[in-house]
Amino acid sequence: MTAPLLEARDLGFTYRRDPALEGVSFTVERGQNLGIVGESGAGKTTLLRLLLGLARPTSGTLATGGIPFDAADRAALRRHRTFAQAVFQDPYSSLDPRQRVGRIVSEPLRSLRLESSAEGVRTRVAEALEAVGLPADAAERYPHEFSGGQRQRIAIARAIVPRPELLVADEPVSALDLSTRVRIVDLLSSLSAGGLTVVVVSHDLGTVAALCERTLVLERGRVVEQGPTAELLAAPEHPYTRKLLAAVPRLPRRG
Repeated sequence: MTAPLLEARDLGFTYRRDPALEGVSFTVERGQNLGIVGESGAGKTTLLRLLLGLARPTSGTLATGGIPFDAADRAALRRHRTFAQAVFQDPYSSLDPRQRVGRIVSEPLRSLRLESSAEGVRTRVAEALEAVGLPADAAERYPHEFSGGQRQRIAIARAIVPRPELLVADEPVSALDLSTRVRIVDLLSSLSAGGLTVVVVSHDLGTVAALCERTLVLERGRVVEQGPTAELLAAPEHPYTRKLLAAVPRLPRRG
C-alpha cells in the first residue's frame, strides 16, 4: 500500500504555555488537494509553518511518503524544501523589487543547489515562467512592471521551479481582485492537473471549493470537521463550519 504524500498524526504546538494546535491529524494523498480553513486565530499559520519545516511540532509527528520528518535534521530539512514549496498571500511583499524576475525565480535552484550551470538555470526559469503563463522575456524585467496577478504568477513560478511534489498556498488569492482570483485559481488547478499536489490554507471556503477535493476545518487549534469538500459544503455537520460557510463570500461561478 502506497504511503500518503503527507501525513500529520496528533500534531500539537504550544507558544510558551498557550496551545496553538492540539491533536491535529490528516493525510494528503498524491494528486488530491487539501484545503485548510478557519478564521484568524484558528491555527492555520502555525500549521503552515509545521508543514514547511519552519517550526517543529511540540507533539505528534509529520511524515512525507511514510518517512517521519524532523525539521531539526538539517539534511531532512534540505530535502523537505525540495519536496514542499510555498506561495504566500501578498505578491507585492513576497518579491524583492531590486531583483529581476529571472533572479527571483531562480532563487530556489541556487539556494538548494539543484542546478549547477547558468544555462540549466535559464532553462528551468523559462520553463517555470511558461508554466504560469508568462513570457520568457519576463525574466529580464522587475516586479514593479507587472500587475498584482502577474506578480502572484511570478511567485508561483518561483515555487514550482525546483519541481516540488507539494505546493502550500497561503491565502493565494485574497490580495487580488475577483477576476484575477479566478485566473489564479485556474492556474493552480492546471498545475494540479499536471501532477502537483496543493494544500490551500485559507479563510475562504469558496477558493477551497474551487481547488480542493478534501477540506479540513480548524477552530482554535483543533480539527472540528474534515472530509470530501463537496460533502462538507453540502451538509456541514459542525456549527463552526456552517458559520464559515454562511459568512465567507464565494468566488463567482465560471460559465
